[in-house]
Amino acid sequence: MNVRFENKAPTKVNPIAAVLCWLTVALEGFDLVALGAVIPTLLQTQHLGMDRPALTFAATISLVGVGVGAATVGPVADRFGRRLTLLACILSFSVFTALLPTAGTAISFALLRFLAGLGLGACMPVALTMMSEVAPPQHRAKASTLTMTGYHVGAVATSLLALAVTTDWHLIFYAGGIFGLALLPVMWFLLPESGHVTASERKPRLPLSTVLRGPYARANIGAWVGSFMGLLLVYGLNTWLPQIMRDAGYPLTAALNLLLLMNVGAVVGLLLAGWVADRSGIKRSVLVWFAAAAIFLAVLSIRMANPLLLNAAVFVTGIFVFSAQVLIYALITHLFASEIRGTALGLTSGIGRIGAIVGPAVTGTLVAAGSAYPWGFYVFAVVAVLGLLSVTVVPANIYDPQREDA
Repeated sequence: MNVRFENKAPTKVNPIAAVLCWLTVALEGFDLVALGAVIPTLLQTQHLGMDRPALTFAATISLVGVGVGAATVGPVADRFGRRLTLLACILSFSVFTALLPTAGTAISFALLRFLAGLGLGACMPVALTMMSEVAPPQHRAKASTLTMTGYHVGAVATSLLALAVTTDWHLIFYAGGIFGLALLPVMWFLLPESGHVTASERKPRLPLSTVLRGPYARANIGAWVGSFMGLLLVYGLNTWLPQIMRDAGYPLTAALNLLLLMNVGAVVGLLLAGWVADRSGIKRSVLVWFAAAAIFLAVLSIRMANPLLLNAAVFVTGIFVFSAQVLIYALITHLFASEIRGTALGLTSGIGRIGAIVGPAVTGTLVAAGSAYPWGFYVFAVVAVLGLLSVTVVPANIYDPQREDA
């Protein structure tokens, strides 16, 4: 491959870019919680005549939009630059989110969720790609995992907002849209362009088809499957963990607290994973994280009478489950040349989103069948093992002597 780079890799992280990318990822954390937080109110008030099937469709089509947005944004970002693409995606998400309370029918409600999802799905892979290029190569894993902590902070902030506004559900979506729109002028003036994309040269020197050829093909296949399995775990657990623990005989308050505790573990895991991966190798760390996730998910199938032991097990499970998938993003940013990195990361994120749709559906089927405990944890453990096996086919490095950012 004839790969040429104009600029050398940065020697330190750009703090302004890091904060703005973190805030972008926080928007996805907002969206993760927003609809789920208002569904009880929408059902109670019969807003637009929506029932459970209609709201299930709206939630599902939103995730479809996120997946399509993530999978298709890469070539745009690689061709026209990360900065303008990210601004356009945030604008799209913010406008359609703010318009959601004005929907006049259940169909238009779902359509606005889909359109908002398109913009949102494109935000995270572009933000992570940009972070990988404003951070030194030896800190790329840490850059990815630190950025992804914004996801969980956004989710927690939206949960607190939902508690504050109670039945005034429309305020949640107005707040999300206004936050995104307020972020735009700040990003316009302060967010730099990626170092490998200049104003005079927007076209990639590598054909985008390179993503699917040679050593990149093997990396893609493994990363796609790993991302699918990782997001299946994240969304399956976030959606159904309280109910699974209720089926296991734990009190409702304890079950809800366990979900919060697992997400606290997720933040700790993201901080720890990036630090470990930058020192021990990203691929090796992904394998360890998936292996540990499988072990601790299997452990949760054992009913624990000791609350401290149960809390510790759930916390440690959160450390490994949620950050295993994020490390795959870090591995992609490490392996792929800058000029096709956005495309590779977008495809990995987009295909992984299918797992985000499948996860709650599979777990929900087990719940409906009365088999969620302990079989839900057995299924999750197997999924983690499949994630581990998929990453084994991904090379630890793709060597190119002309790459200056490697």
